Amino acid sequence: MVSPDNFQLPEQLSTGAAEVDDLYMFVYWFSLIFTAIIVAVMIYCIVKFRRRPGVKAEPVGHNLVMELVWTFGPVVFIAILFHLGFKVYVHNAVAQEGAMEIRARGRQWLWEFQYPNGSTATNELKLPVGKPVKFIISSDDVLHSFYVPGARLKRDAVPGMYTNITFTPTKLGPMQVFCAEYCGTSHSGMLAMIEVMTPEAFQKFLDEGDKPPAGTSPEEYGATLYKKNACNTCHSVDGSKMPGPTWKGLWGKQEQMADGSTVQVDENYVKESILKPQAKIAAGFTTTQMPPFTLKDPQIDAIIAYMKTLK
Repeated sequence: MVSPDNFQLPEQLSTGAAEVDDLYMFVYWFSLIFTAIIVAVMIYCIVKFRRRPGVKAEPVGHNLVMELVWTFGPVVFIAILFHLGFKVYVHNAVAQEGAMEIRARGRQWLWEFQYPNGSTATNELKLPVGKPVKFIISSDDVLHSFYVPGARLKRDAVPGMYTNITFTPTKLGPMQVFCAEYCGTSHSGMLAMIEVMTPEAFQKFLDEGDKPPAGTSPEEYGATLYKKNACNTCHSVDGSKMPGPTWKGLWGKQEQMADGSTVQVDENYVKESILKPQAKIAAGFTTTQMPPFTLKDPQIDAIIAYMKTLK
């Protein structure tokens, strides 16, 4: 959604977004006006000093004032731009006192979030409006980049180290999260959504935990979890080839393992594959390393119920 405050950038959804936009628009309009002036002067000179019969060109003399202007003018502008940019950077890099810390881990191809109370969520995060939050970002495999356009912030998720960003959500509603660093075949599917809610609704969510919507069948809840946990980035449900085995017709099948053994796809195998995916690896899929998931039993049961429908 384009911001109503300007015609180029997404809607401002955090306290620091307006500062970034102001700096961007300053550079944009300065560049546009300065380019127009340069082009106008060029056209004037082309017309004024064009070749004409009987007119002999004279060498251009030395002009000290002009040389000083075009040498030190850009230097002054760059110094001002650096000062403004660094000021905005520092303001958006330092977390406010009392900021809520959220762990954000990147994996091929999902984002896992951990709340201060220890509960986790995949590709879906809930935050209270008006409350500063600090993301502690890391990666479990390759280089990713945690990018929140509504907050105008992006930071790399690097294996073996922690990085962070901080902002305060200012509007109720969704905030999209992307991975901005190419990280493999399903990079484009590495998406997450932040839902900004009232402080009361957020506290209720923490107290009650994540539950399936009322009136939802286990199969429907399982289908929701299939997308929510980014299972669709590796496992198809229509038989098409992807980095992991397709779920179509998988339930009850005698699956060949990489070590030569066979395993029947039942409740125990599916649960073990979700919690400890490296315990048994299907033949032909040894090059893809599936990360472990921290799902609860009702969630695993729902995924199993969904798999049973994929015949």
